[in-house]
Amino acid sequence: MDERHLDKLDDRASVVEESGRGTRPDVTPVVEESGRGTRPDVSKPGDPTAHRNPGPATGVAPKLAAAVQPFLGGELPVRLRAWDGSEAGSPDGPLVVLNSPDAVRRLLWHPGELGAAQAYVTGELDVPEVDGWNLDKALTYAFAVAQQRGLSGARLTPSAIAKAVRAAVGIGAFGRPPAAPASQAQIKGRLHSLSRDRRSISHHYDLSNEFYSLILEENMAYSSGYHSAPEQPLTEAQSAKLSLVCTKLGLEPGMRFLDVGCGWGSLSLHAAEHFGAQVVGVTIAAEQKKFIDARIAERGLEGRVEIRLQDYREVPERDHFDAVGSIEMGEHVGQRNYPTYVEVLRRAVKPGGRVLIQQMSRTGKWPGGGPFIESFIAPDMYMRPVGETVGMIEAGGLEVRDVHALREHYVLTVAGWLERFEANIERLTELVGEEVVRVWRLYLVGGSMAFRDGRMGVDQILSVRPGGQHTLPAVRTW
Repeated sequence: MDERHLDKLDDRASVVEESGRGTRPDVTPVVEESGRGTRPDVSKPGDPTAHRNPGPATGVAPKLAAAVQPFLGGELPVRLRAWDGSEAGSPDGPLVVLNSPDAVRRLLWHPGELGAAQAYVTGELDVPEVDGWNLDKALTYAFAVAQQRGLSGARLTPSAIAKAVRAAVGIGAFGRPPAAPASQAQIKGRLHSLSRDRRSISHHYDLSNEFYSLILEENMAYSSGYHSAPEQPLTEAQSAKLSLVCTKLGLEPGMRFLDVGCGWGSLSLHAAEHFGAQVVGVTIAAEQKKFIDARIAERGLEGRVEIRLQDYREVPERDHFDAVGSIEMGEHVGQRNYPTYVEVLRRAVKPGGRVLIQQMSRTGKWPGGGPFIESFIAPDMYMRPVGETVGMIEAGGLEVRDVHALREHYVLTVAGWLERFEANIERLTELVGEEVVRVWRLYLVGGSMAFRDGRMGVDQILSVRPGGQHTLPAVRTW
């Protein structure tokens, strides 16, 4: 693109602005929409967003800072270092390093969260741990600035877009979009068909059993624990959660229990070992079944735990199980299939039997978790406010008897996972490579923030199937 084309772009932008007929894209912050948690005060005196870079306006970084100012509603709130060594922005803010023009190119083609995530996982953009900042603090600060400046839903003028394009051309960062990172999911097929769901689950869960064993604790429970204290070891918190679920379900020796979406078997094995249940677990992740089958043999549980490589829609039993549990699996079935999911749980349990669903909830415009989560972690996931889920469970013919919020517990659980992740970083990198490690660091840090700040929650929803005498105690024992 030459100067004449850019001049014409500026001219057209001016005409569109004057006529008021321009299409103005939404401006999204680097991470998803602002949350409701405790944030640093970014409006107090000495606010780092108010500082100007004292250095000369030469090099790539100052040009970028000037170009993005209309997008950010003010001065650049971070300390930006570009690939040519130049710096701009707030000297007191977190350091953001652009290692390649491709980082800018990605943000031009995918403004906001997706472009920034792509640049981060490839290493084209980095947030190093310097001056007391780390990824968590930097993202929290970015949320706070976005909220204070009212950036969510802001609109840009065509001339601002034209100037940004001109700046990108001037620094050699304008061109065709870079290829998507290798770690980004490429899932095709009809939404929530059996084959597509298997591919989506495999993308996330079949990295390797060793990979997950280095992040999760010995139960291999990939869901929120139940923490009696912040300092409680993660293994104890997960065992407490598993016992809580079994207690709520009223499991006793000899009872038949169905575990839908059994993961690496934490609940299935716990129900058999500690509560004497006869267990059937279903998963569509081949690596998970392989892992659980080995543990069944190690613990002598043959004949007491059966694990099937089976989609939840293929469970044939009706009126058969004394209790049914499903731990953080309902998020993966999709909005349209959720009634089918509830019906499978309802018809599998005997009248009067209990059903417990532990499920994440979410408010806001990203039911899938946001562009990063949807593209790199859990394609096709769908979450909703807990009240809507309760309504769908009741509409499916189950009587909801108890809803137990565990949001704060998830913050502690993810903190434990992140600690293990960083402690095992060398081996994890050997297993999956630097890019996937960066995906997971962003995933764990962002997930912790979402639960901490209330953008996401997690709840245990206990129901019974009408038509039989249930045995729920009048006074709760949990």
